[in-house]
Amino acid sequence: MIAIGAGIAALACIGAGIGIGIAAGKATEAVARQPEAEGKITKLLLLGGALAEATAIYGFVVAILIIVLLG
Repeated sequence: MIAIGAGIAALACIGAGIGIGIAAGKATEAVARQPEAEGKITKLLLLGGALAEATAIYGFVVAILIIVLLG
């Protein structure tokens, strides 16, 4: 039962990976269409990537806490 909860919490990592991949693809398309806006696009991409990674880290930490504290 504990492993199921930890597995569900770890799904946040998968969602973050998919989200970062989609964001990087869209940023590449945006730079291809408007090269002069590359600086702004890069800043927004890095900010979004950082937020997505933070979500993944929170999910990972929750999974570890579930295993350690309830296991």
